[in-house]
Amino acid sequence: MNPEEIRQVVLEILERIAPDEDLSELDDSVPFRDQMELDSMDFLDIVMELRKQYRVQIPEEEYGHLVTMDSAVDYLTPRLKDASSPA
Repeated sequence: MNPEEIRQVVLEILERIAPDEDLSELDDSVPFRDQMELDSMDFLDIVMELRKQYRVQIPEEEYGHLVTMDSAVDYLTPRLKDASSPA
């Protein structure tokens, strides 16, 4: 997967977790929590969705890499480079 595909995957996960949020104006450099109503359980749901869909393991000490879209895409790109989008 390339960075744009990974960004789309993260957006789709965010849409499922926070269906009432308007993600059209999402700033990729600003933490998700500063732009959306996300609590710690929602954040954990993001990690669980990535694990379930793509079998990517994200250690708890690396959760900080997922706070913004930019950092999430940078972190996930090498881990999902051989992954394909789920059918």
